[in-house]
Amino acid sequence: MSSLISPSAQGTTVIDLMAAHLTLGNAAASVNILKGIDLQIGVGETVGILGPSGAGKTSLLMVMAGLENLSKGRIFLTGIDITQMDEDPLAAMRRDMVGIIFQAFRLIPSLTALQNVAIPLELAGQNDATGIAAAALKSVGLGHRLTHLPDQLSGGEQQRVAIARAVAPNPRILLADEPTGNLDSATGEKVVNILFKSAHDTGAALVLVTHDAALAARCSRVIEIEDGIIAQDTKE
Repeated sequence: MSSLISPSAQGTTVIDLMAAHLTLGNAAASVNILKGIDLQIGVGETVGILGPSGAGKTSLLMVMAGLENLSKGRIFLTGIDITQMDEDPLAAMRRDMVGIIFQAFRLIPSLTALQNVAIPLELAGQNDATGIAAAALKSVGLGHRLTHLPDQLSGGEQQRVAIARAVAPNPRILLADEPTGNLDSATGEKVVNILFKSAHDTGAALVLVTHDAALAARCSRVIEIEDGIIAQDTKE
């Protein structure tokens, strides 16, 4: 089997970290963020990642997204080794395979909701990008907000646009970093319901970083990170 293919990839594993280390900073002031994590996440699995601030939760998510490079170890996404992948093919893979939802929404303020969702599809050369984007927005209850700019939307609506943008390309992996952190509890509950439904409908694996143990408990698996290592891994 090629070394570019994950040894655990049997069509059911979409994220595979092997002895994953992440060290940030220079030699004189380096900080070990991740300390030899081994982790496999399967197709359609929902995973909540818990841990105190500074434990490495978001760094782990950024590694899974291909936005941080490992210092040591290997990472496979959908069975493909991205550990040493060049930025252009990595960006293309991330675009096609990974949907990322940030706490801060990261919408382009000068573009409408429809345009924000359509842009990554257009960059990927997707036929009927606008139609797919409109369908994604309708799926999160924003069919009536297609032409609104981000500052004309509530926080919950902006986060739903971000979810639509993440799920529109039909990725195999959905990563969410504190997706309800900027929302009130009622709005956050609606957004979470939409996020889980979107993952279910697309068959994507969902990895959710949160400080909220009750939110993590909605997942089929809960991973607790402490000081850069997996302290506990609990499945239903």
